[in-house]
Amino acid sequence: MIVLLVGGGGREHALGWKIAQSPQISKLYLAHGGPGLNPLGESLDINGDDPDAIVKAAREKSVNLVIVGPETPLAAGLADRLRDADIPCFGPSKAAAQLETSKGFMKDLCKQIGVPAADYGRFMDPVAAKAFLRQRTAPYVVKADGLAAGKGVIIAQTLPEADEAVDLMFAGEFGAAGAEVVIEDFMVGEEASFFVLTDGETIVPMIAAQDHKRVGEGDTGPNTGGMGAYSPTPIFSKSVYEQTMARIIEPTLKAMRDRGMPYCGVLYAGLMITDDGPKLIEYNVRFGDPECQVIMRRLKSDLLPVLYATATGTLAGRSLEWSDDAAALVVLAANGYPGAYDKGEPLKGIDTANALPGVVVFHAGTDIRNDVLVSAGGRVLNITATGATIGEAIERAYHGVDAIDWPGGFCRSDIGWRVLDRAP
Repeated sequence: MIVLLVGGGGREHALGWKIAQSPQISKLYLAHGGPGLNPLGESLDINGDDPDAIVKAAREKSVNLVIVGPETPLAAGLADRLRDADIPCFGPSKAAAQLETSKGFMKDLCKQIGVPAADYGRFMDPVAAKAFLRQRTAPYVVKADGLAAGKGVIIAQTLPEADEAVDLMFAGEFGAAGAEVVIEDFMVGEEASFFVLTDGETIVPMIAAQDHKRVGEGDTGPNTGGMGAYSPTPIFSKSVYEQTMARIIEPTLKAMRDRGMPYCGVLYAGLMITDDGPKLIEYNVRFGDPECQVIMRRLKSDLLPVLYATATGTLAGRSLEWSDDAAALVVLAANGYPGAYDKGEPLKGIDTANALPGVVVFHAGTDIRNDVLVSAGGRVLNITATGATIGEAIERAYHGVDAIDWPGGFCRSDIGWRVLDRAP
């Protein structure tokens, strides 16, 4: 099978790493690749955000399946363009991608069908938004409606902080994503991420993970794209799984079918596990990053045929097998992230880290300059590890971090602290 993988971050490196192991793959093309991905396939000189270039390349290379990693090409309608050209695509249509590209769309849909979630309001101007805030109680959750790379959420502890968050969003802090603002009630509980594959009819459940979105120790500071992750998570019990499927996933996918926008691809439910059961925080229309990386480390099945079945409507009868081992990930980020940071700093020790037991390093933001591997983003390296227990996986991941020489980087030292606190 000839595959074209779109995207070049840590999530895509993990997907490419897993896909390249498939006995069914004959050629892997990359758009746009990167230092981590390039050894796995052939990088094409095309932009993943250019639908015309993707369709043209897929035709010229006789591609059997296009796998879209990031959300931005999906928001632009890449999956629609590929399907119009009779090229199988793993990823939802532009209409179905609204589950992530518009928080307001998602909230309205879920309210109509009774999916448990926080109460909310949608606003196009700051005056109305601030009036709504005065009807609620602290803490306040203020969200940019559109795509903001995982950073468009501000949890304000006081009313003045919430007012400031509203002003920031309407002033363009998150670009066009903040043209509309969603304000939600704060939910108390513990977050978890759960994933399913669906071809629009059949649903194949995957597994749950937990990530650390805040930049600081103890889950403090501003939101990021994610500073670490682990799987499994004890908070996602069998009962929580059953409630999530029956009350959240299945009703949503039925509603999308009924509205003429059947969902095809991976659906990621960000959940708050409350005393009243799981409630939906958000949907993402692609694999989470960094959760994808730990999920790929635990997946025993061949991923490629299942992705192809998802894209071609033949998922019925498929299932996935998972390792009993745990997986953990620590993000090495550039000093200053999620604010301003330097690029172009040399990265050393990755081969040493990869040689450690259970460790695999995925590249999230790297480049080659003058034959030297350098940093090229905010989140730069994903150090993953597996182990018989979550504690062992986390310990091995930090051993991998210690092997890497990069003075300009930092990581959180407490990844997995919640689950470790529960350990006997």
